[in-house]
Amino acid sequence: MNRPHLFLFSLIVTVPALSGCRSVALSAASDAVAQSGSTYASDDDPELVRDAVPFGLKTMEGLLSESPRHEGLLTATASGFTQYGYAFVQQPAELADLDGKLDFAKAGRARAKKLFLRAREYGLRGLDVRHHGLADRIRAGRDLDKVLSEARKGDVPLLYWTASAWTLAIVNGKADIALVAELPVAIALMNRALALDESWSEGAIHEFFISYDATRSAAEGGGPERAKAHLDRALALSMNKKLGPLVAWAEGVLVQRQDRTEFTRVLEEVLRADPGAEPKNRLANILAQRRARALLDHADDLFL
Repeated sequence: MNRPHLFLFSLIVTVPALSGCRSVALSAASDAVAQSGSTYASDDDPELVRDAVPFGLKTMEGLLSESPRHEGLLTATASGFTQYGYAFVQQPAELADLDGKLDFAKAGRARAKKLFLRAREYGLRGLDVRHHGLADRIRAGRDLDKVLSEARKGDVPLLYWTASAWTLAIVNGKADIALVAELPVAIALMNRALALDESWSEGAIHEFFISYDATRSAAEGGGPERAKAHLDRALALSMNKKLGPLVAWAEGVLVQRQDRTEFTRVLEEVLRADPGAEPKNRLANILAQRRARALLDHADDLFL
């Protein structure tokens, strides 16, 4: 358990006995928890993080019941559920699919969808705190360019996590036609984030578009060339310290091209890299290497 959570546990025990200081204590606890994510990001033990994160997420939800408009907590909760759902629920389900464990994969995707929708709601609530009524106008899905013109650079984290969670919910819920129809709304949020701050989080928005543009043709505004442009920008902004963009490129574009030679070269490059070259990216890089290894192990299933 990291130090902010120890501090938080002490507050949870003592706050009910306080009266005049209650709101101050809750605010301090909320601030501490909202800023505690870097401890996980630099960890080198994904299983430890996997087991610890649910407690942290439920703690944040408990604090939000007391401070429902705490912007930092809303952002951290949207981010936390999205990352946990992707790393520890969706990815195992996808690998189970490749291994022929279809029941496990189906259950995992269903759970992932629920987690992503939960994250989306926290993100929308956060945007509503910053711009009153914005969430309802986003949900309506009309005149999105005009609606999202209100967003500013400070909104980029909430735009990113809301759009990511929304898109991932759709990926894991393709049988839900009403949800799938909302994809243009999620992409509009991400496009606005890109326009406001394309360098945010060392190119994370470009990394999203590597995968997204790989699913679209050039006529639809995507395609390999667009995906490659996002790859180059993501690598430049992260100074080649993030491995996720290369895995996204290999899985999205190189599989589609059926270029097994380049696919193998890129993923082997990922596996040779030092995941802790940038400590704040250590956990994400370890997970990217695990995915690279799994993809190489299943290359016969991915290539004709």
